[in-house]
Amino acid sequence: MALSLVNTLTRRKELFKPLRSSQVTVYNCGPTVYDFPTVGNWRAFVFDDILKRTLQYSGYQVKQVMNLTDVGHMTMTEEQKLQTGPSDITDNELGEDRLEKTARKTGKTVWEVAQFYIDDFVAGLVVLNCELPDVMPRATDHIAQQIAMIQQLETKGYTYITKQAVYFDTAKFARYGELSGQKLEDKLVGAREDVHVDPDKHHPADFRLWQINQPNHAMEWESPWGKGFPGWHIECSAMSTAYLGAPFDIHTGGVDHIAVHHENEIAQTEAALGVPMCRVWLHNEFLQIDGGRMGKSLGNAYTLQDIIQKGFNPLALRYFYLNAHYRSKQNFTWEALGGAAVAFKKLRKITAELMASTMPATVLPVYADRFVTAIEDDLNLPQALSVVWDLSKDGQVDAGAKLATLLDFDRVLGLQLDKGEIPDAQVTSSTGEQTAIEALVQERVEARRNKDFRRSDELRDQLFKEFGVVVEDTATGPKWVRKS
Repeated sequence: MALSLVNTLTRRKELFKPLRSSQVTVYNCGPTVYDFPTVGNWRAFVFDDILKRTLQYSGYQVKQVMNLTDVGHMTMTEEQKLQTGPSDITDNELGEDRLEKTARKTGKTVWEVAQFYIDDFVAGLVVLNCELPDVMPRATDHIAQQIAMIQQLETKGYTYITKQAVYFDTAKFARYGELSGQKLEDKLVGAREDVHVDPDKHHPADFRLWQINQPNHAMEWESPWGKGFPGWHIECSAMSTAYLGAPFDIHTGGVDHIAVHHENEIAQTEAALGVPMCRVWLHNEFLQIDGGRMGKSLGNAYTLQDIIQKGFNPLALRYFYLNAHYRSKQNFTWEALGGAAVAFKKLRKITAELMASTMPATVLPVYADRFVTAIEDDLNLPQALSVVWDLSKDGQVDAGAKLATLLDFDRVLGLQLDKGEIPDAQVTSSTGEQTAIEALVQERVEARRNKDFRRSDELRDQLFKEFGVVVEDTATGPKWVRKS
């Protein structure tokens, strides 16, 4: 299999060749465990699972490491807020630790908060049928490794110390900005009168490696620079290289991590170790809600619990994610999820009927080749789903071969097609099939308006293959009819 991936670092689609012939090493940016993950977060974690499954489908052994940020260092400073763009953090929360904030609200300790949300996250991975990572290291269990890496940076002259923190001096790292394409001189951050910024910082892009002189902070450890806690980025560098070495093969995360978090990971890791951190960087795009941004203040930061409480099978959400390429923005609406639920139910029913009447035979090469071509093209899951629907409706192929091929494809899709039909009570679309069709038609209208003709074509094909609907574009708007 010739898997090609778009590498954020090189901005090119490249033929993937692992460092070792049989094993691929992958690091995923995991959750910060102070709250429930949103459907936007889950899109990233399902993508991580699809990547792992695709690599395994290609015959590789995969060592997957996903960190758990359970240390209270997620302080939203001024520079973080302005560099990362729109945020749900209000001005009076800037500088407040998120774990401590949740602990105060719930009456629990920060340690109890972290454990509660770790347990919830693992449970979410299970219900979304994501394979559990091989290693899920907790930041609080790797303080010594983080301190050791900071000491390496200090020895090599990449740090400086103020009264507040140990900083990484970005001016000392010549390739800083290579991942994001931003030059260091462009990473200027305007001052805000209502937020205190360390006046002794050399440059706004310099980032904290170790925070000191915050005696009221709930999580602190002894260090060569004084009692304190790690900065935002050092845990990923310390833990990824501890478990995977350097360089490793693939690092994943959301596009919001490119400009700051991943840029800083590269700088501190390569400065400390003198070798590249990893070879391929993959980033999934944002999930929008009703065409706009997601935020708790907007009341639309939906969680997996919200999906389940509305009666949807969690795998309907997984199916929904498969309908958009990971590098494309995806728009979540309840109607669109309803459409995904209808299609998912139909696919499970087709497979259940085949299982009741036949035994798996030989995988069909003509469909297998098309499926492989789709997934090896930068994980094009929408195209892969198109192949699945073509196969499911092909009445000219042997039933046993059709079943075997669908189950083979499910090794990548992870939809548990061998588990039988979905009860109506678990599909729960408050929308019905017609509303789901209209939602897809409207999404296609938006895609055409935005000149995203690739997505428009994908939606047209999806409407036909899943619902037998043909769309005709007219001067007064799209018209659709069912094809008998």
